Amino acid sequence: MPIEATSTSGEAAEQLSLLRLLREDLRCVKLRDPAARGELESLLTYPGVHAVIWHRLSHRLWRRGWRFPARFLSWLGRFLTNVDIHPGATIGRRFFIDHGAGVVIGETAEIGDDVTLYHGVTLGGTTWSPGKRHPSLEDDVVVGAGAKILGPITVGRGTRVGANSVVVNDVPADVTVVGIPAKVVYPDGAGKKVGRIDLNHHFMPDPVSAALSHIIDRVDFVEARLGLLQRHVREDRSEDSRDQKEHTS
Repeated sequence: MPIEATSTSGEAAEQLSLLRLLREDLRCVKLRDPAARGELESLLTYPGVHAVIWHRLSHRLWRRGWRFPARFLSWLGRFLTNVDIHPGATIGRRFFIDHGAGVVIGETAEIGDDVTLYHGVTLGGTTWSPGKRHPSLEDDVVVGAGAKILGPITVGRGTRVGANSVVVNDVPADVTVVGIPAKVVYPDGAGKKVGRIDLNHHFMPDPVSAALSHIIDRVDFVEARLGLLQRHVREDRSEDSRDQKEHTS
């Protein structure tokens, strides 16, 4: 049975049965990881899948006010998977953590549907004040390995965050951002899609190289203009010299 294409928020996902959510999380693995050969193998050997299962369980306890059992399940999930997801984090449907190592998701983080995170990603906070402290990722977002998204910011739908980028400001939908701090390098959302998810967050230009190329082009232009001006000056001096000789003769 195909995965449903209907988009729901993380809050709406909580109204679905736990079994249905987990089945969707498992089925989406094969669509986003060519190495996945079957649902049974993914269920038994993928720590990212295990981390999502532990979170789905602990989050339901957290929502019902059973805070200590929720935190204990969250700790157990972290111990077994090396993925640290706070039970208070709100996560939508068909969530996938590829490789599942070193991922950290804070308490007030909100994640939409069909989001993919690679290893080493942090959805962290920038303040000790209570309230919303962690990022919100809208539907279809892909976050590359080692990227850090910090603070109560929003990453727009379909956006791709390049590996090792640090995002500290809101990001619009359907763009690619890279760098420290992250900046938009593909404003038009160009890229090929794998199924419904655009995983091509690795097609990234080098902003430093582009800036240097622009500077070199500008220097070449200035040198050409300077050479033209010098030639005109020499010609004017030659004409003045000839006129002076004619006048004296």
